Amino acid sequence: MEIQKHQTNGTSIAEVLSEQTLIHTPDDGLQLLADLYYQGFGEIILHERQVTPQFFDLKTGIAGEVLQKFANYRVKLAIVGDFADYGSKSLNDFIYESNKGRQVNFVPSVEEALDRLSR
Repeated sequence: MEIQKHQTNGTSIAEVLSEQTLIHTPDDGLQLLADLYYQGFGEIILHERQVTPQFFDLKTGIAGEVLQKFANYRVKLAIVGDFADYGSKSLNDFIYESNKGRQVNFVPSVEEALDRLSR
């Protein structure tokens, strides 16, 4: 795992670079958040492939637990990917509502993630 640091509008944003799934459980999410938080990052970009597919099945509760940890620490998160393949109405609604706020965003590109996280 590598961290690419982006500096946008005076904000340091960590983009996690890895081809592996890094978050399988809520504890994995907390560990990643803690590692980056203590390196001084309050904004993090993850890629869809770095998160277990079960995250996107809202019935598992993984998404809720992971995102609650980010909210508790006030760390902004953008997940970059193509979420249309999941086809769940509840997930689509969840993504729509998340994208209205500033805490968690699901976006199609790193550029859009940087824009949202630096506001």
